[in-house]
Amino acid sequence: MPASLLPFLLVTHISLAVALFLPSLLLPFALRAQRATVESTSTAVRALLGLQSRGTVVVGAGLAVTGFALVSALGMSLLTQPWLLVALSIYTLNLVLAFFIQRPNLRPLLGIRAGSDDRVWASRARRQRYVSYVMAAMIGVIGFLMSTKPELW
Repeated sequence: MPASLLPFLLVTHISLAVALFLPSLLLPFALRAQRATVESTSTAVRALLGLQSRGTVVVGAGLAVTGFALVSALGMSLLTQPWLLVALSIYTLNLVLAFFIQRPNLRPLLGIRAGSDDRVWASRARRQRYVSYVMAAMIGVIGFLMSTKPELW
């Protein structure tokens, strides 16, 4: 692969990695509105809902392809870097959080209308936002590891 394609491949890979769990990260904040998210006229909310419901397999496949291309371009020794192994572990944990905790708990909240006195709905929506805060912090740690490449061991 020509070296000039490496930045494009890297940007594509990172974009797909973020896009894979972005809906699970951002949709809980759309729940602040006191109406069902599925009724939203917001283009951003509609795009996140579409990406979460129909784009996961395509984005995941693209992520796998670009990941293999990066490893083949940069060499297998890249996979022995401790910072990358920790970052990949955190990313995997983030995906597990997104797909097995956040998404199933978002489903019932997205299609119902929250009344101004519906404390149960508000409590569940708040809990989903807290999970999103944890996911965002994990993304920050991954970004730190990727940009500083610290010597961990």
